Amino acid sequence: MPRVLVIDDQKDVRAMVSIVLRVNRYDVVEAESGAAGLTAFGEDVFDAAIVDIFLTDASGIEVMAAIRDRVPGFPIVAVSGMTALDFMGEAPGLDGVVCLQKPFRPNDLLQAIRKAQQAAGGELSAAV
Repeated sequence: MPRVLVIDDQKDVRAMVSIVLRVNRYDVVEAESGAAGLTAFGEDVFDAAIVDIFLTDASGIEVMAAIRDRVPGFPIVAVSGMTALDFMGEAPGLDGVVCLQKPFRPNDLLQAIRKAQQAAGGELSAAV
């Protein structure tokens, strides 16, 4: 079962994302902050991460960069409800990050995860 780390400071967003993923046979670990997300990433093995751009304790860009420093090319979906995410391709080390604008539909989320995994050169095996 593919394991996904969800880093978002909004409890309701984490819950919605987790429900969608679990229904589609993903194992999910939730983190309520950038620091908690990086700690979880360092302590466990994940197949992908979903990271909010605007976290209360850190920049989502910095969190994603830290993840990519540890595992280059790691599959990441960046989400935000506050801005267009088209600048992501310009951020150093964040090529291949898939961007998803909030609010999004469950299928949009699942497609974004597949795209992120394909960009990393593989596929997650969960039924979608």
